Amino acid sequence: MNQLPYREFPNEITQTVSILRPFVDRVVDRSALQTLAQRYSELDVDAVEACLAFLRTTADVQAALDTHFARYGLSMGKFTLLMQLSQVDGLTPSDCAERSGVTRATITGLLDGLEREGLVERRPCPDDRRMLRVHLTNVGRNLLDRMLPDHFCRTTGLMANLSSNEKTTLIKLLKKLQAGTPAMMQP
Repeated sequence: MNQLPYREFPNEITQTVSILRPFVDRVVDRSALQTLAQRYSELDVDAVEACLAFLRTTADVQAALDTHFARYGLSMGKFTLLMQLSQVDGLTPSDCAERSGVTRATITGLLDGLEREGLVERRPCPDDRRMLRVHLTNVGRNLLDRMLPDHFCRTTGLMANLSSNEKTTLIKLLKKLQAGTPAMMQP
């Protein structure tokens, strides 16, 4: 599994979004792509245009999520950890890192912040006092109880313009798109 290096990854994504959005909005349009296609036969105008539309939407959704989580003093990373612990209380930091697909150092930073805010606590394992387990505090549970109804309503609102069939199709299409990501990552 690819892991993100140490940083609170939503901030990195936010920086990427702020750079990406002007590019996809102003720098490249269909006529510019058609001109480039005359010069570069490898350029598939429809593929690049679809990719740019996806990137534009990704930037908008990420900005919306950042705004939403900030209302509760959270980031995407912190929210992800709180949700994991709401499902399986008492995970080890390594478990959290593996489930999130980030490094242990990233999890340590996120847990430090959540612990300072009183949302989680680390406790020694009863069986092996060298190991720590992470638990939601009552403050953390109360935050999720307060936040999740709003979160689920907003998520429903985000997808409100899609029919049930379109949502199913979108999931299938995104899986196909994800399957193509190695084309950008291979040397």
